[in-house]
Amino acid sequence: MRDMLKRVLNARVADVLPDPTPLHCAPGLTTRLGRAVYLKREDLTPIFSFKLRGAYNRIALLDDRERAAGVIAASAGNHAQGVAFAAARLELRCRIVMPRTTPAIKIEAVRRYGATIDLMGDDYAAAAERCAELAAETGMTVIPPFDDLDVIAGQGTVGLEILHQAPRDLHAVFVPIGGGGLAAGVAAVVKEIRPEVRVIGVEPADSDAMTRSLRAGRRVVLEHVGIFADGVAARQVGEHTFAICREALDDCVTVEIDEICAAIKDAFEDTRAVLEPSGALAIAGLKRVVGAGTLAPGSVVAVASGANMNFARLGYVTERADVGAHREAILAVTIPERPGAFLQFCRAIGERAVTKFNYRLASRDEAHIFVGLEVTGRDEASAIVRALVAAGYPCVDLTEDDLAKTHVRHMVGGRTPHAADEVLFSFEFPERPGALMQFLTNLGAQWSISLFHYRNHGAAFGRVLCGFEVPAAERSELLARLARLGFESVDETDNPAARLFLR
Repeated sequence: MRDMLKRVLNARVADVLPDPTPLHCAPGLTTRLGRAVYLKREDLTPIFSFKLRGAYNRIALLDDRERAAGVIAASAGNHAQGVAFAAARLELRCRIVMPRTTPAIKIEAVRRYGATIDLMGDDYAAAAERCAELAAETGMTVIPPFDDLDVIAGQGTVGLEILHQAPRDLHAVFVPIGGGGLAAGVAAVVKEIRPEVRVIGVEPADSDAMTRSLRAGRRVVLEHVGIFADGVAARQVGEHTFAICREALDDCVTVEIDEICAAIKDAFEDTRAVLEPSGALAIAGLKRVVGAGTLAPGSVVAVASGANMNFARLGYVTERADVGAHREAILAVTIPERPGAFLQFCRAIGERAVTKFNYRLASRDEAHIFVGLEVTGRDEASAIVRALVAAGYPCVDLTEDDLAKTHVRHMVGGRTPHAADEVLFSFEFPERPGALMQFLTNLGAQWSISLFHYRNHGAAFGRVLCGFEVPAAERSELLARLARLGFESVDETDNPAARLFLR
């Protein structure tokens, strides 16, 4: 820890950030959570992310031979921009390998700094493999995204600035975790200087490599990582970062996608800045931990780590933010199919704000209604469900059902009596030309597709819901075929939202 603190104190970050990024009070969060909440505004660096710190420090410390060789890195986002910016500032040749699924906004941001760009593969792993090959062929110097002591030291300057800027009653600092570079740097600094201050890492529930690694006592490799908070989508944390976090991190918590969306909205309301999902991750974790009532008194800080948000993703974030803040409940309600029943149900709801209402005739006996209601929290949502059931309306709470929120809310009315032996699967498709054709070609023409719904929300992977007509005797053959496709898939046939509205 002392060695890392020395590295942080000697980091060259001031060359590109002569003034510390601000520590802003978040008045809305402060009022709602009942304690002083501050945001460390790393979204205000020249590349809109903290990644500039580690990348510049690593490159600035290269020797003459390494500089002459030029620098190369694999990245789908903020690290690429940090390396390209630093190389441009130091007038070095730069080459960046990015997945073909990287959004155009990030590719153009890197290109503006003069870097040569290679597009390779559908994910970071493929880009990293190609980066290693190119480095061996060209002799260029690889700049790691997180598992390097000088990169960690550059990120650690965030912790140093927080300790200088925060009130003396600082109790906890929340940091996002992907590969662990930022968390390791901040934790090492804080624990060496003010060990009484807690440092808490935050991960998405579907990309929790550090949480699992700390629990297992060794670095764990995830089979699958989530696609929403792509800035922290690491299958394995670094060797150095794990060792430091194991010693210095007080806790590691996970949050859901809806909570991240709600945190983006919170940050916007308090700062008018639009953070990317990984940039709002620490805020979501702070809200969860403070809400649980497990922290001692004192002010808290969340690192707003980046704002490289794709504009196409804003609609998805808006759609999920109120659910994540527990301000919206999504319900499936069954009502009798008779004249006046619809009006009676509306009266049972009362004078509540309705956010979503979908209905279509399904049979002459009963109807299923997909309804969103504005609520003040989980308790009110539960009370509404109990009241509807007591009034004779069977009701299923779909607020936590991802299939309902991603697909079904846009598809109500898609039921058909003609689909025979239907099974439903959800997929994650890489956002690149030809992905759909590859899927259909490899699937073959053995089974009819009875349903298809695709959503692109600005990420490297899109979301697909697909129905197949497959006789029971051929189900195992379908599963084997899907396994060979190479796309992540989940059997949704028995999902309650699908059962009520689509099948």
